[in-house]
Amino acid sequence: MTHTGRVSIVRAVVVVVALAGCRAGAPPPTVVTPPPAVDPGPGTIVAATPQRGGDPARGWDYLINGDYVGCGVPRSLYDRFVGDVPELWRLPGRTGPGAGLPRALNAYTDASGRAMVAPSCLACHSGKVGGQLIVGLGDAASEFTGDVSQLGAARLLITDPIERADWDRMFGRFATIAPLIRTTTIGANPADHIAAALFAHRDPVTLAWSDALTLPPPEPPTPVDVPAWWLLKKKAAMFHTGAGRGDQARIMMTSSVLCVDDVATATAIDARFPDVRAYLLSIEPPRFPEPIDGALAAQGAAVFADRCQRCHGSYGPDGVYQTRIISAAEVGTDPVVADRAGQFAAPYVAWFNRSFYGQLAQLVPGDGYVAPPLDGVWATAPYFHNGSVPSLAAVLDSSARPARFIVHRQPLDYQFDVVGWRASTPSADVPADAPWIYDTARPGHDRGGHTYGDALTAEQRRAVLEYLKSL
Repeated sequence: MTHTGRVSIVRAVVVVVALAGCRAGAPPPTVVTPPPAVDPGPGTIVAATPQRGGDPARGWDYLINGDYVGCGVPRSLYDRFVGDVPELWRLPGRTGPGAGLPRALNAYTDASGRAMVAPSCLACHSGKVGGQLIVGLGDAASEFTGDVSQLGAARLLITDPIERADWDRMFGRFATIAPLIRTTTIGANPADHIAAALFAHRDPVTLAWSDALTLPPPEPPTPVDVPAWWLLKKKAAMFHTGAGRGDQARIMMTSSVLCVDDVATATAIDARFPDVRAYLLSIEPPRFPEPIDGALAAQGAAVFADRCQRCHGSYGPDGVYQTRIISAAEVGTDPVVADRAGQFAAPYVAWFNRSFYGQLAQLVPGDGYVAPPLDGVWATAPYFHNGSVPSLAAVLDSSARPARFIVHRQPLDYQFDVVGWRASTPSADVPADAPWIYDTARPGHDRGGHTYGDALTAEQRRAVLEYLKSL
């Protein structure tokens, strides 16, 4: 087996993770009344709704060892071409059959007793900052710019008919939608378009898969920055647009649109998924790893309370946060996603709300963006819903936002002084469409808006930045 063949196998398995999201295990579901599919409008508060409980420990175990994707490849095939990976790629502390896998993959046994390897949620929902692995952090270096459908050539390396059938099931779905989810920029996540593309290949009532499109294909992907998992405990709407309301476990399990083809199987998954939600609620935001100037942070807290608290909430033991949608016109950030891109376009919203998933939850995008809670914000660069601003310092000073830059996304490229990723200006000989360049002139990539910090003095901005490190 050549090195190229090994890399093709592992890359193809890992890249399918993005289609999977997550689902998991817990007690029998209780009845949760879905919210009405009525948009409350810009500048209003999204009300919290009752949620199902679960067991965090069971959720964590299923998250890192479970079969929630619904399809994978035989372990024998994986081991023959890849095998155990270096410690750097593994999930620290994981034991058992999955110990030697990348954190992006899980090992499990299927219903027939075969050992399998499948994608894991941690591919998109874990990342490293300053060398520290943070579970629940959105991956800032996701890669969807290549023509990954060509990885299907790895099938030629598989000779066993059963193994080939497993490969075809996993990769076939992905290859079907691959042309619809290709991005132009490394680090941009096409999650909303992945959901739309999968909806477009399924019947909303039966969940049966169709190789042909049943809805119009979504527009080309626009970048989305993956929110941190630990923010879920505060949010009444899961997505940037205020969509994703009602039963959060039911929304999360839309990952099943990849490989689950009937309502009975989806129902079984739904009965197990609240455990993973319970685990997500148990995650605490990471603490800033360097010293914080307490006096300066206190000054910043006062400025924050005066200028920022209305939208982003207050913090500390008595802190209060409400899920508030701010109109795109008011906040001024790139409007493409708020204008119903990806899964928030009308056909896909209607699909979701008619489907099994819409029985307990609704997409209901608002006319703008949710001002997110800022717990652990220091770790979550790049910023804005589209990842167009590399540092918190540039969020607070719009004149410091580069128009065209290379974001260096290795763990040690995080700059704690400006709180964000190191960015550099590309040289003149770099092609304009190079995928490692974030070009804010591309559709959906605009860096403008949220200029509230421009009204502050330089000293006030420095103080607010110090305070934000402490959240």
